[in-house]
Amino acid sequence: MFDIQEIRSQFSILDREVNGKPLVYLDNAATSQKPNSVLDVCHAYYTELNANVHRGIHTLSQLATEEMELSRRKIQKFINAEHDFEVIFTKGTTEGLNLISYILTQKLQKDDEIIISYLEHHSNIVPWQLLCERTGAKLRVIPIDENGILQLDYFDQFLSEKTKVVSVNQVSNALGIVNPIEEIIAKTRKNTDAYVVIDGAQSAPHFNIDVQKMDCDFFVFSGHKMYAPMGTGILYGKREILEALPPFHGGGEMIATCSFDGTTYAGLPFKYEAGTPNVGGNIALGAAVDFMNRVGHENIQNHENALLEYAQRHLLEIEGLKVYGEKAKRTGVVSFNLEGVGISSDVGMILDKMGIAVRTGHHCTQPIMEFFNIAGTVRASFAVYNTFEEIDLLVEGVKKAQRMLS
Repeated sequence: MFDIQEIRSQFSILDREVNGKPLVYLDNAATSQKPNSVLDVCHAYYTELNANVHRGIHTLSQLATEEMELSRRKIQKFINAEHDFEVIFTKGTTEGLNLISYILTQKLQKDDEIIISYLEHHSNIVPWQLLCERTGAKLRVIPIDENGILQLDYFDQFLSEKTKVVSVNQVSNALGIVNPIEEIIAKTRKNTDAYVVIDGAQSAPHFNIDVQKMDCDFFVFSGHKMYAPMGTGILYGKREILEALPPFHGGGEMIATCSFDGTTYAGLPFKYEAGTPNVGGNIALGAAVDFMNRVGHENIQNHENALLEYAQRHLLEIEGLKVYGEKAKRTGVVSFNLEGVGISSDVGMILDKMGIAVRTGHHCTQPIMEFFNIAGTVRASFAVYNTFEEIDLLVEGVKKAQRMLS
């Protein structure tokens, strides 16, 4: 049974007040709150297991290693990777995307092409621009229409023997639009031998992920958006691709042998995990997966979709309110502005005085804002612990902001 009050009871922070009002936390696309089960795992690591992993024969090191590798296997199952060593621990989506763009450097040359979309977060734009600077490759961008929907006719035109990388997000962080990645991957496979990279930062918290069915070459996501600590994340890569590509960082853990005459590299996953990892955070990421599995992916998705439908319906009853991407398939996010209110942050500050946390601004997606000719939006984003009563408070807060600012 889906019991929203029981779920909320697992998040102690939801009991606090902000500016004398009960906290209404609607900034989950930026980062989610953490259940007590995850926080308990973090605390237990530092009070009972604190040791480095893979490097010691003593008991604490062995126990910490076992717990982190257990977490890796949980994540393998969570995304349905074929092998646990295809799961690479990172600091988050941004590091994962930078890692991929760096190790692909030797695979591109002048006039090769990289395809991304207009809906990308800056972390799925800038690393590819840097790769273009290193190699002389060119960036092609799939445009969007007035609803924020990708125009795949242009994607069809872009695909050619020059295409070496296609990198798109599964869900837009700014608008919540769900992109047709199955179609994008199928078209790419049919027409090119390009690497396919999927940014799952905004999909992993909401969807059931199956990287084998998806048939992507790489899939990246962050832990902190799916109930795990900040500074955690995952890069999935197909075994044969990761084995063939060079390492990203050099140092401890990623070597097989090291001498002044040369170095050989460790096998997967350690080849891409140089240095001391965020052991406590990585173990807690496994605990976050446990939490999501207990709630159930279907329950999470159904509840969040109901929240989105309810929020959009009631927000659009406010005269002069525009929802961006209103007609597109979306999840988890409603992004809007009020007519006659020039600065989204003004709305956000008024909501904050009412204890309501939303995100305002360009959401690290300046090209999207430029397309709509706006400086930013007010973004409310949902998680499994949010309620319809909180949506009602948001709507009343937006009405109050409109009265004060118009």
